[in-house]
Amino acid sequence: MNTLEIKNLNKSFGHKKVTNNLNVTLENGVYGLLGPNGAGKTTLMKQITTLLKSDSGEILYNGKNIYDLDEKYRDVIGYLPQHFEGYGNFTAKQFLKYMGALKGITGKELDSKIDELLHLVGLYDVKNKSLKKFSGGMKRRVGIAQALLNDPKILVLDEPTAGLDPQERTRFRNLLSEISRDKIIILSTHIISDIESIARETIIIKDGTLLMKGSHKEILANMNDKVFLIRTDNEDIARDIQNKYKVVNIQRGIDEIELRVIAEKEPVYKNVEKIIPRFEDVYMFYFDLEDTKEV
Repeated sequence: MNTLEIKNLNKSFGHKKVTNNLNVTLENGVYGLLGPNGAGKTTLMKQITTLLKSDSGEILYNGKNIYDLDEKYRDVIGYLPQHFEGYGNFTAKQFLKYMGALKGITGKELDSKIDELLHLVGLYDVKNKSLKKFSGGMKRRVGIAQALLNDPKILVLDEPTAGLDPQERTRFRNLLSEISRDKIIILSTHIISDIESIARETIIIKDGTLLMKGSHKEILANMNDKVFLIRTDNEDIARDIQNKYKVVNIQRGIDEIELRVIAEKEPVYKNVEKIIPRFEDVYMFYFDLEDTKEV
């Protein structure tokens, strides 16, 4: 069993505290990292991968400080950054060979691993095509393959399904579920369905602070009695509801408008029904509407 302990982690840029006394412990499995833009998710992932040093606090891998472990720790890390392009003039296979060499993998072992991963991400048939001719989704799949080259024990993925079509996302989620038995996988995404599908637990952060960590059942339990469906045939009332409450969804029928609303107390309108919370409701509850505009 692998463990990653993040203890009293702090990082500031100027006067802005990006990770704020963050404490969390992870074991094998997939963890969804959820938060609005600017919450500190990417900074946290860069600290975990040693790309960014913390101002204070520490990260322990199996009880040892990651900087004391040095290269031994980096040997067990796989990382896909949010913005991944690769080298345009390289073919997919050439790029993976280059990345493999940087990770200390060579010869037949590397060739075998590359073929396996290219099959896994559905790019084997275009392995000799240059990356500059790849679509954004195809480049993303190359990025996923390079992150897996060294069979990492800690896999850190920043927006890994961005640009993937639904079929590719399903394939990727199945892959993560399959390999998560002996790995710690940290998945940052704005695609709520990805977290719902595969994460054993979700870590919710805002302004660099841990708001909550728990299973989907535990997190959704906190939303009981906070999600409502309001039906109205009056446009003025619908606008009033939108001004007063966080509205997750609006459906307009021929004679009626249905609004899915997040509220601490039951809204005082006619035709209000308490409903079962979903994971997208969690996002809207914990983050202001301003936070969700780019999601």
